[in-house]
Amino acid sequence: MPRTIMLYVRWVDAFNRVVGRIVMFMIFVMIGVLLYASVARTAFNSPLIWSIEVSQFLMSSYYLLGGAYAMQMGAHVRMDLFYSRWSDRTRAWVDALTILLLIVFLAALLFGGISSTEYALRYGEKSYSAWAPRLAPIKIVMTFGVFLMLLQSFSTLFKDIARARGVPLERTHGAVDKGAGE
Repeated sequence: MPRTIMLYVRWVDAFNRVVGRIVMFMIFVMIGVLLYASVARTAFNSPLIWSIEVSQFLMSSYYLLGGAYAMQMGAHVRMDLFYSRWSDRTRAWVDALTILLLIVFLAALLFGGISSTEYALRYGEKSYSAWAPRLAPIKIVMTFGVFLMLLQSFSTLFKDIARARGVPLERTHGAVDKGAGE
């Protein structure tokens, strides 16, 4: 594989690994928000109008920002009806073809996300809830998460093509990483 592709895979994987590992800890923030809301409602009879919406925003950020890391780690669900019986090269070609479909989907999602974010920024879009927070910050985060997934999808595509050609990029990639002190 060309050096530029190897560098792309290396940098995208490293960046998504860092983002994913940081985002992992957002689960504790979500737990804290929901626990605080529960205690406020039951112990002090003071329901919070913002707690459910904040937890929804946190959950959306959690799975969209962590999606690229999950893809990198192979944590997404795969239906294994025929897949396990195929050779590694056949699996790599099928993975490359299916990742192309994902790239098309993510590109459309990114286009819609950018358009929606632009609208939210331009017109100061707010939620229709009683709390009525501005929606631009969460839309920015969600669009960025889709962008990271798209970058990771291209990284995965390059790895699949290399694997299908019989020269796994992970081995070369791993050697480069170890030499860099990781």
